[in-house]
Parts: sequence; C-alpha cells; structure tokens
Amino acid sequence: MKISFCYLVTTFFTSHLSSEQGLSPNTVASYSDCMKLLVNYLCKRFSIETEAIDIQMISSDIVLDFLDSLEGERHNSPTTRNQRLAAIKSFFHFLARSVPELMHQNERIQAIKIKATSHQPPPSLTAEEVAAVLAAPDTATLLGARDNALLQLMYNSGGRVQELADLSVSDLHLDSPPSVRLTGKGRKTRVIPLWEKTVESIQHYIRGREENSISSEHLFLNIKEEPMTRFGIGRRLSKHVEAASKKCPSLCNRSITPHVIRHTTALHLVEAGNDITIVKDWLGHADVKTTILYVEISIERKRKALEKLPPPDNDAPPELPVWKQPDLMKFLNECSNKAHYVA
Repeated sequence: MKISFCYLVTTFFTSHLSSEQGLSPNTVASYSDCMKLLVNYLCKRFSIETEAIDIQMISSDIVLDFLDSLEGERHNSPTTRNQRLAAIKSFFHFLARSVPELMHQNERIQAIKIKATSHQPPPSLTAEEVAAVLAAPDTATLLGARDNALLQLMYNSGGRVQELADLSVSDLHLDSPPSVRLTGKGRKTRVIPLWEKTVESIQHYIRGREENSISSEHLFLNIKEEPMTRFGIGRRLSKHVEAASKKCPSLCNRSITPHVIRHTTALHLVEAGNDITIVKDWLGHADVKTTILYVEISIERKRKALEKLPPPDNDAPPELPVWKQPDLMKFLNECSNKAHYVA
C-alpha cells in the first residue's frame, strides 16, 4: 500500500519532532513554515492540489530549485535558505528510516551543500527611530495600548518574536524590581529587568483589558481575544513603522521586523557600555561569539558617527496567513502557531 505524502508529513511532526526528538515548539514552528513553503511550491510547480503530491516528486533537483526560489522570489538570505534546507534534510532522514525505499532519494538530498553566508551586520534602528515607532500607537484605545505595551516590551527585552507571542501574565513581575520571564530556544528561561516606561505601558494595557472584561492568562491577545501569533506581531510592527515614518523620514520604505528590533536592543545595550556577557544573557545567546558581533558593529558605528545607517535590508515582509487552505496546510499552520498537534 502506497503511503500518502500527507500521512508522512503529519507523522513527521506528531511522532518524530514532538515525541521522539522533543524539539522546542519554536523549532517545530520553523520546520512547519518550511514545509508550507515547499507544499505551495510543489503545487505551483506541478499544477496540482496538495492531496496529489507524491513524495517521489521531491528530488534533489526539485529541492535545489525550491531553495533558489526562496532567494529569487522571496528574497530570503542565504542563512534562511540554509535553515530551510536543514528542515528538509531532517524530514528525509526520518523518511529513509521509516520508508526504506526512500533511502537513495534521502542520500541525494543529504548531499546538497549549504550555501556560504557573508558576514553582514544585521540592520538596526537609531534611538530616534525607535522612539518614533514606540510613539506611533494610539494608547487611548485598547488596541493601541496593547501595541504600545508590545513594542515597549519588544525593545526593552530584545526578545524573539515567538518568546513575546508565548508570554503569559504570570511571566510578569511588575513589583519592584520589575522583570519578565522569557522562554527561549531549548525551553531555557531568562529573566529580563523592565524599565519604568515598559511597566507603565503594560499596566495601562492590563487595566484596559480589565475594563473591557477580558480575562486571559495569555498576555498579548488579538481582536478575537485569542493569543497573537508571531505573524500578527510582525504585521502590527510594520503598521506602526509606516505610521512613524511620517514623522521620522529615515523609516520610509524600511522593512522593520521584530528581529530587527532585537538586533537594535543588542546594539544599544553594547553602546551603553554593558558587559558583553550581560548582553549575551539578556538576549539568550548560547555562545558569546554571537554577541561579539554587536561589539564590532558598535565600533564601526562610532567610527562613522556622522554618517547615516546603511540601507535597510530588503527582505520580504512577514508572510501573511492564508485562510482557505487544504487540510495539510491547516495542520502545518497549527504547528506554526503551536495551537496543538494532530494525533
């Protein structure tokens, strides 16, 4: 009996990634994003529906074409391309173990080499640009109060977007000294001190929730009173960057993502004279070598203090969710959003 592609994908996520490998929800979500892109590519490439995909279609040449399309059409960086390749290799390694007939196909895909990456400094914002973005939301409304608290916390903590999306009210400690507990890669937690302005923004948002009789353990909720996703957070940031650009022209046509804010926090912490190990722990980096990059950028920025920042990164904005999708795509979206796994 021939095993369907949909069955192989769902088994990979439910049995292998979550149960056997015990990967973090963030990693599972990243793998799901890759699989959704691959499914969409195959449907477009072969002019078929999701249910018609055959695992034999995914040759090493098809994988290479898919990776090239990520760079050419979606303007993904080589680093992102390599992350997608790693997810595909993991999928086929699982398949070769479960379906011996796919061993040769797996060997060809495992032989695909990663692409060399250039040592480019990540994009960041100036203090003036950050202030303009933080001032953009209308805090007189509940939606604006939420966005203001979200952006303040994003910049204060330097947290990854999924870490912010996962936050619960119980992760906050708003008494003196105020702090927030973030859960990062490998389920490692770290406690970040909060600035007074951040505390005020969060308290204002929570009061607004209470006045509107909104009760949820989850901190950041969308208009349906459901937990915000990382895609939703990215879209709200983009909206406020666009609004802020009217008063701060240097933000015009900039692709500012939550990860850019994270880079900005790191750089500003270094420029404020904080010890590099403190910055490492603040960001949740596993290796201090990652954090040292910001010291190099800081030195370069000081040398060019009178010059403007480099042109913004041209990566495409966060992928918008697709509401009408086949069952497999719905399943992958659930993995991405960490709602639940199909048994």
